[in-house]
Amino acid sequence: MKTKRLNELKGSDIFSRLTQMSYLPRWTVFMMDVVLCTIAFWLSVLVGSGFFDYGALSGQIVPFGYQYLIVIGVQMIFFWVFHTYSGIIRYSTFVDTVKILLATIGTGASLLLINYVMAKTVNYHPVLNTIVVIYEFASFTFLFIVRVGVKTISEQVQRNSATPAVMIYGTQSAGVAIAKMLRSSENAPYRPVGFICEPNEKYGYDMAGLRIRPLNEKLFQWMASHRVNHVIVSPLKMQAINPATDLQIFIDHNIHILTTPYFKQFDNVDSIDAERIGRIDAIKIEDLLERPQISIDTDNVRQTIKNNVVLVSGAAGSIGSELVRQVQKYEPQVTILLEMAESPLHDLTLELQHQFPDARFIPIIADVRNRSRIEQIFKDMRPDVVYHAAAYKHVPLMEDFPAEAIQANVLGTKNMADMAVKYGVKRFVMISTDKAVNPTNIMGASKRIAEIYVQSLFRKLHAEDENCTKFITTRFGNVLGSNGSVIPYFRKQIAAGGPVTVTHPNIIRYFMTIPEACCLVMEASTLGNGGEIFVFDMGKPVKILDLARNMIRLAGYAPEKEIQIQFTGLRPGEKLYEELLNQKEATIPTTNDKIMVARVREFDFDEVSKQIDKLIATTTTTTTTTGQKTFTIVKLMKQIVPEFISNNSIYEQLDPQ
Repeated sequence: MKTKRLNELKGSDIFSRLTQMSYLPRWTVFMMDVVLCTIAFWLSVLVGSGFFDYGALSGQIVPFGYQYLIVIGVQMIFFWVFHTYSGIIRYSTFVDTVKILLATIGTGASLLLINYVMAKTVNYHPVLNTIVVIYEFASFTFLFIVRVGVKTISEQVQRNSATPAVMIYGTQSAGVAIAKMLRSSENAPYRPVGFICEPNEKYGYDMAGLRIRPLNEKLFQWMASHRVNHVIVSPLKMQAINPATDLQIFIDHNIHILTTPYFKQFDNVDSIDAERIGRIDAIKIEDLLERPQISIDTDNVRQTIKNNVVLVSGAAGSIGSELVRQVQKYEPQVTILLEMAESPLHDLTLELQHQFPDARFIPIIADVRNRSRIEQIFKDMRPDVVYHAAAYKHVPLMEDFPAEAIQANVLGTKNMADMAVKYGVKRFVMISTDKAVNPTNIMGASKRIAEIYVQSLFRKLHAEDENCTKFITTRFGNVLGSNGSVIPYFRKQIAAGGPVTVTHPNIIRYFMTIPEACCLVMEASTLGNGGEIFVFDMGKPVKILDLARNMIRLAGYAPEKEIQIQFTGLRPGEKLYEELLNQKEATIPTTNDKIMVARVREFDFDEVSKQIDKLIATTTTTTTTTGQKTFTIVKLMKQIVPEFISNNSIYEQLDPQ
């Protein structure tokens, strides 16, 4: 019975704090503090003896040995109350100092209160007030000095350790928090040695024990002399700069750029765990190319999508899957996931069910080239809004298989558009490409033909009924991280030790993030009244050679020395630069400065539909992918799109000399 009650007592809240002191370092700190307080007490007795004649008071005070037990006993209680022993001394912070101060003040106040009560009741002083006051000051001083001393020595030793040194770019709260985080962990992967600020900001003083230095050439000389090869860019600094340009100076000096997700500044660095520290990673090229976050009119998008049935073709692709995710913000009645690739659709469905448990999704395996299958889907599902992202997009492959490009990109779009009209879809948004402008390859020309079909179809329908399906086309360039993008391809080549292959030293491309592109697609779909081709502000073009060099540097290698760059020549159908508009086209602004409307040449639907039907029929009767029939397909494409001039391709012979 006694054993049971003892176990209950041990498990109660009374001893909950004591049971947490099971680690030897905590007991060591606790006992060290007791020793320091013991020294402080006897020092207080020696100092206090110079002010009072204790012999005259011997009848009113207890012996000094008992006074010591009283003082240390009360002090230990306040050590327990404020948990002063919980922190690791070499990582002491301002919070630890406050804990010690409160513990000593609490001890002194309690002893003075005990003296006051005892003097009023029995005219007796357990501890002299003079000793209490001197002890309070001495104990705090000893406890504070030991912690500061241990921390200073530890930091000095750490500075000379083998852990890579790192500068922190950004002196705001996030930068300070990163420094504290790194200095408060034994397993920190980097050792902070200073902060970096802009040249026009205040510098030359210490913050959090680290010197602030301006971003200039002298900084890099200092970093080189001190073997500092890493810089962590604080999250707040990343938001304040243009990474694509402002971080280039570090890349040019072969400095490894690191970043970390944003986190609030912790009140107690002891709460920062190793897992969070491990999230400091090398910055990726996508971070350097990413542009400031865009804003769209979410109210218009919500009115278009909320409580409506939304169908996304190519739903498991790079663009289609992101469209599906963004659509969920606006509460559709149901989202239909139309995709011909089984495994990617299955993976996407599982992801969506986990990420949006309250949303409704209907995955459907289907091929947009199968007209009867597409009609059955539209008949059964009756979508209100369609985002048509299904397409073949790889230029070299489509150059070898023009019939497949026409089947997927032209026939597939025609099937989707025709069924949208037949079954009363409100809005049909086609995802096109910058390669449709002055196309030099099969893929771009096939997308331009698809654009022509939906535009001319809308004009014919609108002339008969203003409430017809609104067909809208969006054009943009390369998207970061999409399937087949050059960036993951370069990354694999670098990981394999090179070489990195670039087609041409002067080739340039426009880049946009997938979320940004899809965000603009969704707003463009609400801005259009039908028949428009929207083009997006793609920013400045990126030279692919510079992209490759920067990726090599970010991986920690020297381009052309440790990782070679080889030029392989332009691939069939490839051109040095992409255009977002035909030279004969002009643009007009919209309410979003990132979206413009292209004025394009109009086509008569009855005439162009006959040409397109003939083209499609030719592809269905083609039995080989080479030879005269393939050339016949390309020749028909060039008749529909006269500006289609082949480049670096066997089909150049079909172009006028």
